[in-house]
Amino acid sequence: MAMKISQQKFNERLSSNLENDFMRGAVAGAQHRFQTRRSAAVDSLNWEEWRNHGEEIRQHVLENLDYYLYELSINVEARGGHVFFAQTAEEATEYISTIAKQKSAKKIVKAKSMVTEEINLNSHLEQLGCEVIETDLGEYILQLDDHDPPSHIVTPALHKNKDQIREVFEQKIGYTASSQPEELALHARKVLREHYLTADIGITGCNFAVAETGSVCLVTNEGNADLVTALPKTQISVMGMERLVPTFEEMEVLVGMLTRSAVGQKLTSYITVLTGIKEALEVDGPEEFHLVIVDNGRSSILGGEFQSILQCIRCAACINTCPVYRHVGGHTYGSIYSGPIGAVLSPLLGGYDDYKELPYASTLCGACTDVCPVKIPLHQLLHKHREVIVEREGRAPISESLLMQAFGMGTSSQSIYKLGTKVASTVMKPFTKNEKITNGPGPLKNWTAYRDFPSLQKERFRDWFEQHNKGGNPK
Repeated sequence: MAMKISQQKFNERLSSNLENDFMRGAVAGAQHRFQTRRSAAVDSLNWEEWRNHGEEIRQHVLENLDYYLYELSINVEARGGHVFFAQTAEEATEYISTIAKQKSAKKIVKAKSMVTEEINLNSHLEQLGCEVIETDLGEYILQLDDHDPPSHIVTPALHKNKDQIREVFEQKIGYTASSQPEELALHARKVLREHYLTADIGITGCNFAVAETGSVCLVTNEGNADLVTALPKTQISVMGMERLVPTFEEMEVLVGMLTRSAVGQKLTSYITVLTGIKEALEVDGPEEFHLVIVDNGRSSILGGEFQSILQCIRCAACINTCPVYRHVGGHTYGSIYSGPIGAVLSPLLGGYDDYKELPYASTLCGACTDVCPVKIPLHQLLHKHREVIVEREGRAPISESLLMQAFGMGTSSQSIYKLGTKVASTVMKPFTKNEKITNGPGPLKNWTAYRDFPSLQKERFRDWFEQHNKGGNPK
């Protein structure tokens, strides 16, 4: 699956998901649970100090990224690993495909990884004839369901209920028991266990790479990443080039912020740190380790007005608080990166041709910025995108451009402005009912499709004010 998850236009995706009552209810419920748990996890701390420190760590890394990437690569190779810097998604998938060919790999097990989704890794490996098995339960469900796209960064199958999952398991992996989550999870565990034991290669993402030791840190609640890295003889970790920390001290801080912000836990069930290949007396671990560091457009963001988006630690706290995401769900964004973080990041990595609508899928309320653990000014970056789209790219819709030109002409001419305000209520009369505009034309159409708009009054404020000063009796 590539970063782009739909060929439909944004408005088509939006209309479809607004009619999905189950999805909207599931998202609203999940947001409430995540927000409640997050508040309980951070309220006992001086969270603003943590946020300041988190921001400081991430900004320091980005400002010295070349130094820490070099240190990381030296330390990975010193412990027997191989490092590959991939400038593009194609270079990353080609390198990993070459390894799979060299190993004559037939089966590959994967832990959850957004960057491997971004580079469409599964599809390339499957074209080689490899069987690729997702082992994160949410990702596994979506893979079984004919590669249904994820709708959330942390909980990708958020849009499915237990009965839908039971149906998928019944059709694809011979499940015959009830829709109880415990029974579903037990069956998935039993099926996946066989895949771990027979896989040729294990592939993971990377929550944080530690430069001082060449280690890779994985944060999970299911323990699947441990088996992915412990059993196959060859392990490949894929990371975005910005996902590293200088030392374990900074890793400890950011892991604590990630788990609290993502799922409201002080720590998740598994915090796994892997360093190099298996040594002589060790039982578990890979005999061969590759770290693939992916640029794929990130270096173009560095040093620019959107650099702060690279501070992201993929906790999804912004998604869990966004009122727009609550109503439209993750699939409306058309990208594996949904919510406010997706609305900022997707146009930068994928371009405005596919994602120019996303910066407008926001109320700019700033709730995303308030909860971000590393203080990314998300709503300001969304506003910056709009500025770029309109003023530098010239991509504003023709209707919007014409409307703004007409508004500019009208407000710059006293006679036109006076005439326009006098006839406005008459012009809108066909669309007005019970002093509400319920089916507005043009730019009002999308608004009045869901909410009423107050009718325009016949008497202008200027006329009312003149009457008031003359001692009249205005209403």
